[in-house]
Amino acid sequence: MLKEKKAKIIDGIAEDLSRSIVVIATGYQGMRAKDMAELRQLLSRAGIDFHVVKNTLARFAADKADKPQLMSLIEGPVALAFGYDDVVKPAKVLSQYIKSTSAALQIKGALLGDQVVSAGAVLDLASLPPRDVLLSRLMAQLQAPVRSLHNVLSSPFQGLLTSLQAIIKR
Repeated sequence: MLKEKKAKIIDGIAEDLSRSIVVIATGYQGMRAKDMAELRQLLSRAGIDFHVVKNTLARFAADKADKPQLMSLIEGPVALAFGYDDVVKPAKVLSQYIKSTSAALQIKGALLGDQVVSAGAVLDLASLPPRDVLLSRLMAQLQAPVRSLHNVLSSPFQGLLTSLQAIIKR
């Protein structure tokens, strides 16, 4: 490879690393080209970049993007999935693809911000409900103490009201 071409590839990977909020490292060894093309299309439709990278170029790009933690995930043939707007989406798409196709794709781990997480944590991330559901559950939990307080404070008045209605009906 020419030096200029390698430098351009390193710059592209470094830019993707600096823009992404999650980078999932996958092992693709044993996948057919047809399956790989299908996976790329699926990820592209979800707004996720997927690149097969040489380990040495990934090392230089990680150093350039100031993310040396990535190197703990780079071992053997590696493809990186870059998620830019949602942490859960890349994990969900990859997990669903692995389950539905029984492809030879393995998740090796991920770089979440500046922390390296294991493959199990990535699969746990994929099993999270959508963001809207999580927010509604949080709101319900925040409202629960107020609702309980309201019930406790209104209970004596409810008893008084019931007693007065019984007296009126007599």
